[in-house]
Amino acid sequence: MGSFSVEDFVGNGVLKDLLPTLLDEGWDDVPTLKVMNSEDMDAINMTRQQKEAIEIRTYLHDRSLMPYADRLESTGKCLPELLSLSVEDLTSQFRMKRGHIARFRDRKSSCVDPSTNKSDAPIPSTSIKRTYQSNSSKRMLSMRSRTFQDKTVEQALSEFKIEDGYVFKGIVATELAGHIACGCVQPSPIVDKIAPYSAIENISVQKLTPEYKIGMERLVKTKTPPMKASALWHDKPAIILCIRRPGCIMCRAEAHQLYARKPIFDALGYQLFAVIHENIESEVKDFWPRYWGGTVLFDQGREFFKALGGGKLMKEKFLFGFLFNPRAIANYKRAKAMGIKQNFNGEGEIKGGLFILGSAKRGIAYQFIERNFGDWAPLSEVIEICTKIQSHSQASGLSIKPSQEDNRSSSLV
Repeated sequence: MGSFSVEDFVGNGVLKDLLPTLLDEGWDDVPTLKVMNSEDMDAINMTRQQKEAIEIRTYLHDRSLMPYADRLESTGKCLPELLSLSVEDLTSQFRMKRGHIARFRDRKSSCVDPSTNKSDAPIPSTSIKRTYQSNSSKRMLSMRSRTFQDKTVEQALSEFKIEDGYVFKGIVATELAGHIACGCVQPSPIVDKIAPYSAIENISVQKLTPEYKIGMERLVKTKTPPMKASALWHDKPAIILCIRRPGCIMCRAEAHQLYARKPIFDALGYQLFAVIHENIESEVKDFWPRYWGGTVLFDQGREFFKALGGGKLMKEKFLFGFLFNPRAIANYKRAKAMGIKQNFNGEGEIKGGLFILGSAKRGIAYQFIERNFGDWAPLSEVIEICTKIQSHSQASGLSIKPSQEDNRSSSLV
């Protein structure tokens, strides 16, 4: 899986000298950089070689093949020419492994969630373009014309269209894993009600990293004082991703998939935060910004995780929660197929999840619980809820009511 560090993305090729310009013009994170189109490139006077380098590196980043980027770029060939090379040439000239060659030559594949169903996604908001026009930053103004490989952001949203009759997996966990250990072990009970807003508004968190931009320090050097969580979404709505363990292969895959859609969430006006319940500096360094470029927060009291579990932590032993759970094993295989690395440092039995919050005190609009190890909120649901909230707020000016203990997400959007 490609790193979200811009320095890693541009490598040692022709884009390296362009870093100051990219930073000045707001192209300061990898997901945003990858959606540049020819008009955006012309606006900052990129050369033909630099344009071709962006195309090559975007293609390789999507397929977790970035170790070959410098060598492929140095040939001076464009992407179509490289894709036309024979297996023998790729092996001899670039020392590309056979499995990597297959991935490189498959133009339709990429290292994304292989279970993603393009038909299960939300209808794009008609107000997306208005969001760009009303945002004062250079990057958002430029994003009016950006594409996801020749697709506008609006078209990218349309790929996440949710059809009539779709059953949401959010609020409660995904469906139970069925029989665990041949029915000898019963799955742990799970809450089926959204957390009350009062359960999270006063949580104390500490900022461990800022939002990633080119050239910044990898961690917050000076220890930041604790802050009230509600200050995070006071002015702008937010997505809060509660990470079970930063070194977990499935947690890293979930974080990477969510952050890769940052241009969409930028357009919808949403901030991205990841919350961890253990502050192990080496683990944070490995996690940010390679797998996640948003702000990382430390929840020492594990209050976000308790809120997901209805007031208590959701914990499950590795033996029965993973080894004897076919759904958890399937989740592991899904993450492994995406080329994610892992380690086993830290507490990994406290389950996580995701919250979508409206700005100020508008409440929790959506909640997803990690019922089985490695479950993650479907991107189609996350984008659907964010799109509806943005459309609702701009069209009517009405606030989302603070969630009650028995509210469900469908009543908030």
